[in-house]
Amino acid sequence: MANSAQVALLGLDRAEVAALVENEGEPPYRAQQLLEAVYRQRAESIEQISTLPQQFRVRLAAKGVSVGLPGIEKRFVSQDGTVRYLMGLADGESVETVWMPEGDGGEAGDGSEAGETAASSTARGWDRATICISSQVGCAVDCQFCLTALLGVKRNLNAGEIAGQVCAVLRDQQVSPSEDRINLVFMGMGEPFLNYDNFMKAVRLLIHEVGVAESRMTVSTAGIAPRIHDFGEEAIRPKLAISLNASNDELRTKLMPLNRKWNLEKLLTAARNFPLRNRERITFEYVLLSEVNDSAQNAKEVVELLRGIQAKVNLIALNPGPGIAFSTPAEERVGTFQRVLIAAGIPAFVRRPRGRDIYAACGQLKRTVEIATAREP
Repeated sequence: MANSAQVALLGLDRAEVAALVENEGEPPYRAQQLLEAVYRQRAESIEQISTLPQQFRVRLAAKGVSVGLPGIEKRFVSQDGTVRYLMGLADGESVETVWMPEGDGGEAGDGSEAGETAASSTARGWDRATICISSQVGCAVDCQFCLTALLGVKRNLNAGEIAGQVCAVLRDQQVSPSEDRINLVFMGMGEPFLNYDNFMKAVRLLIHEVGVAESRMTVSTAGIAPRIHDFGEEAIRPKLAISLNASNDELRTKLMPLNRKWNLEKLLTAARNFPLRNRERITFEYVLLSEVNDSAQNAKEVVELLRGIQAKVNLIALNPGPGIAFSTPAEERVGTFQRVLIAAGIPAFVRRPRGRDIYAACGQLKRTVEIATAREP
């Protein structure tokens, strides 16, 4: 049984690690050694931190101090190279994290600079990769087309559990953001803005300690309007994506019950007031459901909703799953929807599904793993 007073180093910031070191009567430079080992070298245990004296390591372990790296319980590998990880947490709960390698060593990625590509990633056949991170065990938002919503929400993740997913994947893939082009998207299980403080602390740790560039992070929200305002006030923040998924309030309330609290007027007012950086746009994500929200008329309504906002739209044809009462739209309907937006001057992109065969695509996380696990002997 875990020590009830156990302290995980993952999740502690520089000031908190310095205080721990001072309380142990160790010289201040030990704090940097701990930070380096946990966040950059991604040690799995205190014993692995060889830069610390053995006596100090023994004392830390005796006091219940651990690294706190999430354990990888299962890996599911897609035909397209995507890997879905089931991450085990200290209390026995689990979340999912997705690794998505892209490119062939010669492409520029997702609006990023062309730059030099790390030789290591080129040799692997990809030139950039994205890690999709969870922020809660389950999700409280209850979007009707999302498998994760079927779980409900069990609890928030702490900052160490959020940042730890990245450290665990980087360790498993043997890559580093200082050498490889790694993007992070907070689009996994959960609503990050309903776990705002832990999410933002994790962001700061990932930037300052793990070394991921702020410009390579994006967070997606279902539309927690007050937190969009708070997020705009942050000195350091990822880029913002908003899940829209409907073109009017009646339809959005059916698909996303959250719309009863923060309707389209409140949501789009928050988006219009959001302080964008130079050349930045808000991304609006729109999951297309066959014969539900995918008509040309729906597209025209979206154009009107986004008028006056520096926006781009990511269109996502539904990724199906058991228990979801919607179907994937025909390609021609997706194409028509995209053309209406582009004709109105709104950049619109059809997101290519990644890892759909292993239930790692958008909206598919977690539920199928629990079903599959229950069937195992």
